[in-house]
Amino acid sequence: MIKKDLRLKYLELRKTISPKELEIISENICNLIFSNFQVEKKRISIFLPIKRSKEINTYKILDKAISLNAEVSIPKINNKNNELKHVIFESKNQLEINKFGIPEPIKGKITAAEHFDYVFIPLLTIDFNGNRIGYGKGYYDRFLKRCKPRCKFIGLYHFDELTEKISDINTLDVKLHACITPNKIIHFK
Repeated sequence: MIKKDLRLKYLELRKTISPKELEIISENICNLIFSNFQVEKKRISIFLPIKRSKEINTYKILDKAISLNAEVSIPKINNKNNELKHVIFESKNQLEINKFGIPEPIKGKITAAEHFDYVFIPLLTIDFNGNRIGYGKGYYDRFLKRCKPRCKFIGLYHFDELTEKISDINTLDVKLHACITPNKIIHFK
């Protein structure tokens, strides 16, 4: 299937998830992260959820990572160049909701892309090769290309079943190293 059709399909599927189901999915993904990835004292990027889009609730991941002395940065859209910059999370007081419904930091120290150990990434769906579909603006693809090879790109996914194949992948798309679903972790070559 092509990205446009898959994007619509998975946006619709997300609408069927109840608040209780989303809470369970988010909790399971949080548990899988901390039982399988060494985030203690690492530099990580974690997105904050768009509530109206029923994104994975990442606040527990944020809190637990901070308790393990990880340096956690939150992405912020730079409207001047349509790229993501990342700001070190200090408190919820530095956040505001942008026009897309995304909680973003309004101030703080920026972490350069090359300093991250892990980037946890939102997605609508992902295929068996690690190709993800987001909302279609390319913010993450541009950001991930600036990260060092040692950095691990990990998608957080609502569903256990992956998409068979995304047919219109191009050279701008960046593959993920792994994907965490509610019940498993899938690693890609």
